[in-house]
Amino acid sequence: MINLPLLCVMGPTAAGKTALAIELAESLGGELISVDSALVYRGLSIGAAQPDYPHHLIDIRDPVEPYSAAEFASDAAATIADIRARGRLPILVGGTLLYFRALLQGLDAIPATRPEVRADIEQEAARSGWPALHAQLAKVDPVLAARLHPNHSQRIGRGLEVFRMTGRPLSSWQEGNVAAAVDGDAIPLVIAPQSREVLHARIAQRFDEMLSDGFVEEVEALYQRGDLTPDLPAIRAVGYRQLWRYVAGETDLQTARDTGLAATRQLAKRQLTGLRRWPDAIWLLTGSDLGLSSVETASGGRWQGLADAVSRDMKEEQVFSRPDFSFSRQIGEILRNFLANGIY
Repeated sequence: MINLPLLCVMGPTAAGKTALAIELAESLGGELISVDSALVYRGLSIGAAQPDYPHHLIDIRDPVEPYSAAEFASDAAATIADIRARGRLPILVGGTLLYFRALLQGLDAIPATRPEVRADIEQEAARSGWPALHAQLAKVDPVLAARLHPNHSQRIGRGLEVFRMTGRPLSSWQEGNVAAAVDGDAIPLVIAPQSREVLHARIAQRFDEMLSDGFVEEVEALYQRGDLTPDLPAIRAVGYRQLWRYVAGETDLQTARDTGLAATRQLAKRQLTGLRRWPDAIWLLTGSDLGLSSVETASGGRWQGLADAVSRDMKEEQVFSRPDFSFSRQIGEILRNFLANGIY
């Protein structure tokens, strides 16, 4: 089991990652490891779409205590080793690409956050807005600024923070050669709707379901604790940040919903942009009925054989014509045969 590749179920928010990962775990004798920067925090459940199925690295940190990508890489590596020692297959699932990169590609020795510097940046943003700080970042780190939306507060703030602490652009820190936290191959499976309109509709449906399920009350409980602030990573999570303003009396619920939806769509856009750059990813593109529409990967890529196997079975309807099998279980069956044959 140790020599088998890691399975990585990736994709934008609301794409169906969890459903696919659960079926893979059931089919392949695997255990799921959450790769989600919101689900690590206790009390962030409804708005972070916490699954009912068991996952490692969920609810491991209080929201008042920030959790870093480096900590995730260390915790995930230990969890992977434990799962493999028990003869099970580790399956990583989530949409936080920074966590995936930290684990699979490694992190540079970037300086840790300095609270006083970060506080100054947050105060500037409150006065001038994040687009103005994005313009500042463009002057000192144009490479990083070109990759960021003008309202991507967390990464703009981090870029300015690192430059002010070190005099060196964050993008240059990210160019070093670093070691991954785990050894071996990883199969990146990216699930995403083929249509942006379908993805946006799923985002809106899920956000409204969260509101119906008590998302506002969940944020209210976090707000009433009294020790949490909107500059903490947990509260900056998409959806939580917007509803925090509502429970703080700074906006109305309709505006909070609309801005939360807009922020979620922006998150999905950033995720898709990052995933398109992910090496050797196998894209499982779904239609409006959530069925598999097509399979894509880089020509001659590391996992071309697996992508061809899925495409071939689709065309020949060897597995996909079985009405008692979900799309995700069908992929699991193909993966099981692929891994058992050892052709990777």
